[in-house]
Amino acid sequence: SSGSRDEALRDKRARILSRGLPKQKPIEGVKQVVVLASGKGGVGKSTTAVNIALALAANDSTKEVGLLDADIYGPSIPKMMNLRGNPELTSKNLMRPLKNYGIACMSMGFLIEETAPVVWRGLMVMSAVEKLLRQVDWGQLDYLVIDMPPGTGDVQLSVSQNIPIAGAVIISTPQDVALLDARKGAEMFRKVHVPVLGLVQNMSVFQCPKCKHETHIFGADGVRDLAKTLGLDILGDIPLHVNIRETCDSGQPVVISQPESDA
Repeated sequence: SSGSRDEALRDKRARILSRGLPKQKPIEGVKQVVVLASGKGGVGKSTTAVNIALALAANDSTKEVGLLDADIYGPSIPKMMNLRGNPELTSKNLMRPLKNYGIACMSMGFLIEETAPVVWRGLMVMSAVEKLLRQVDWGQLDYLVIDMPPGTGDVQLSVSQNIPIAGAVIISTPQDVALLDARKGAEMFRKVHVPVLGLVQNMSVFQCPKCKHETHIFGADGVRDLAKTLGLDILGDIPLHVNIRETCDSGQPVVISQPESDA
């Protein structure tokens, strides 16, 4: 019958599609992977990723936390975590992460010169991502925070399909242009069956240090409105504050250098 033919065709299509996808394989020694993503660049994703990794460790000193910089073209974790140098190799030829503030870190920035551009095509980028995922000796980690590059391209799909991910956090400013891309990012993770834990609204309000007047430079509640539309939680609302920027630029993120501050 035509019904059974259609069913057989659907089964065959599903088998072909499943063969094309890589089998998800956990990273050895890592219990939970959390990815931080944004549709658009320049919304403070790496700054937030660094401070979230430090906050996870600060909230529970028994937990081991790692930070993976998956932004191949623009790695910024080495500067923000005040780390430089080349990783050592273990006897099994795995790279040892560099460590600061108790956080194990790996980044493309440790493997190339600081000022050298990464002028690579897609396959080379995929190979680098694979190495950062599979050829690093993380030891035993409770959480691995992955700082994703902006967008919804090859790197995001490769990471999502290669390893089991506990959840994704989407970072955005309240600006309309950023929100368009943040929505695409959230929808992409849903399509590849990665749970979206919620959204973080970054650079939400600027307070004048002299008169204390508050200005919503990028808009007021854009991320909150998007969260309602998508049925997601708002996980945090971070102000546009000079201390957050300065501390990360100097390699002393605000969570570790000013833990009692409002920021």
